[in-house]
Amino acid sequence: MPEASPDTIPDAELLIIGVTSPLLVGLYVDGHLVQRYERREKTSSALPAILHDVRYRYNLKALYYARGPGSFMAIKVTYVMAKTFSIALDIPLYASDAFAFNENRPIKAIGRSYFVKSDGEIVIDRRCDGVSGSFSLPLRLDRTLFSQENEPLYILPAV
Repeated sequence: MPEASPDTIPDAELLIIGVTSPLLVGLYVDGHLVQRYERREKTSSALPAILHDVRYRYNLKALYYARGPGSFMAIKVTYVMAKTFSIALDIPLYASDAFAFNENRPIKAIGRSYFVKSDGEIVIDRRCDGVSGSFSLPLRLDRTLFSQENEPLYILPAV
């Protein structure tokens, strides 16, 4: 498929929530969600197809992603793809922790453990009574939730 001219396609921003299944990707125009992608297959299969589709239909101005905590591999793949896109398209990459997209509910870790956020600190709680909150794409992109500190947030339990 030939590349479209940047002045013939709309400007957009992309948000990727790839910390667990399903993978959620939202496309935002003027800060409003205009397209939603939800995929249950592996991030390594789903995200390249979504990025390819978006790349030729929109002029991406910025990328945003949930940097963790969550599935180590899903976070790693999401980061590598988002960072690569950011460099290739010369656009900024911003990140936020995943709690911003699940109403600050516990996030499944390993076994009966959960990641929890309390007083701004993320820890693993092995006694958490809460059930993981599901993730959702916001209808409006709140850029204040994100920072340029965009390296993955890996919180791994001791083995």
